[in-house]
Amino acid sequence: MQHSKRIYLVGSRGSGKTSVGQALAQRLAWDFVDTDALLCEMQGKSIAEIVEAEGWEAFRNYESLALLVAAKESKNVVATGGGMILREKNREAMRENGVVIFLEVPPEELARRLGADPLEAQRPSLTGKTLLAEVKEVLSARQQLYEDSAHITIDGAQTIKEIIDNIMELLETKLVS
Repeated sequence: MQHSKRIYLVGSRGSGKTSVGQALAQRLAWDFVDTDALLCEMQGKSIAEIVEAEGWEAFRNYESLALLVAAKESKNVVATGGGMILREKNREAMRENGVVIFLEVPPEELARRLGADPLEAQRPSLTGKTLLAEVKEVLSARQQLYEDSAHITIDGAQTIKEIIDNIMELLETKLVS
């Protein structure tokens, strides 16, 4: 894998970016960074606390800062927040500094995963709608950004092992610009 110093995982909440990222980093013997965890550590607050106290715009600013901090290290796998792709400068920074992989998962599976996740209560709603309705709406609004950001799209509904095996095969065989 001479072509990249960094791998960015993008996708919706619940797409498996953190789980896949940790396993991929272990397989590559690289470091792992979760930008949501990093920004919470940097701010000393949870995402919900940041959004409640300062609003979404401030959170997005902290998210962009966390991406810059994560990009300072090489040989790392970076799991990004679901909205990281909303800012063009973030999309460009990821594409220019590494390989961007979109973990694509159908909305029904995302809603199932998020509903079973005990951390879900810590994530503020983006729309105030039911979980499945919110997942569909947010994914619809972001799908093209995920696709445009990605060098590689992977079926994220598979097992973590299958996803990692597919990523490794594609990284070794696909010419990534």
